[in-house]
Amino acid sequence: MTMLTMITEICTGISAVLGLAVMFVRPLRRWVLGLHHIEEGQKCLLRADMLRTYYRHRDEGRIRQYELENFLTTYKAYKALGGNSFIEHIYSDVSRWDIVS
Repeated sequence: MTMLTMITEICTGISAVLGLAVMFVRPLRRWVLGLHHIEEGQKCLLRADMLRTYYRHRDEGRIRQYELENFLTTYKAYKALGGNSFIEHIYSDVSRWDIVS
């Protein structure tokens, strides 16, 4: 019985160590590889693209269908990267515009 208890304790300890390792791998990987800077750059490019589309069509209040689809895809990617709420106001304006096919 002592052997079974010792094996159980060892497995529990290994599970705890592996759980902690998994918890720290992602932040360490982002820090070592500089992924945070890449994500910030991607967010900046996505935001600039959405703003360019918005200001180009803001006065007309209408947008071409393919530009809207591109805008929506860009918006989803921006939000997935943790983008801020400023673009949500832009998104709500664009969603009320007329769609030209």
